[in-house]
Amino acid sequence: MKPLALFGGTFDPVHLGHLSVAWEAAELLDAEVRLMPAHVPPHRPAPLASADQRVALLKAALQGQARLALDTRELERQGPSYTVDTLRELRAEIGERPLVLLVGADAFAGLPTWHRWRELFKLAHIGVLSRPGADVVVPDELHAEVAQRGVADVRLLRESSSGHMAELSVTPLEISATRIRELLAEGRDPRYLLPCGVFADASLLQPYRSAR
Repeated sequence: MKPLALFGGTFDPVHLGHLSVAWEAAELLDAEVRLMPAHVPPHRPAPLASADQRVALLKAALQGQARLALDTRELERQGPSYTVDTLRELRAEIGERPLVLLVGADAFAGLPTWHRWRELFKLAHIGVLSRPGADVVVPDELHAEVAQRGVADVRLLRESSSGHMAELSVTPLEISATRIRELLAEGRDPRYLLPCGVFADASLLQPYRSAR
């Protein structure tokens, strides 16, 4: 069965680094990948742009392709955007379909700080996005949890609904949303850091230009 994969973040703003790794993960897993903007991220400062503004940017960025989609459920829920709540809600919707949570290597190493983090493996597989040849160094607490869950063949994620961890070797682009916000606040044009679709409407980037 074709997996459903989730790639969350503030997307403040969404940039080519987000889209490129999400696209590669979709290819590696042969999965539907949904980009899921967080409402109130528990581990990060509040986004500069509003929920509606970030959704508009994501919609513009995702035009013209069918592999990546947008899921706004966390924006529609009050309070902190706890991943375990999102996965529980999705699991109730999709039944036994394979579900994969996509996280960067640094975020994965910090998993023990997440709300009810051990429950994540009961609800989904974890796909760790890492650059080719890089090792994911995890704390002892997390290593003990994933020792029997790791699989080398990502195709195994299609054969069960949850419970495994696999590294997905992708090509990360060293693009910083913080730097993009700085450039826009300075009145500059980060033309080749952002998807071309967001430049079609000048108002989409106005929240960041207004910050100067």
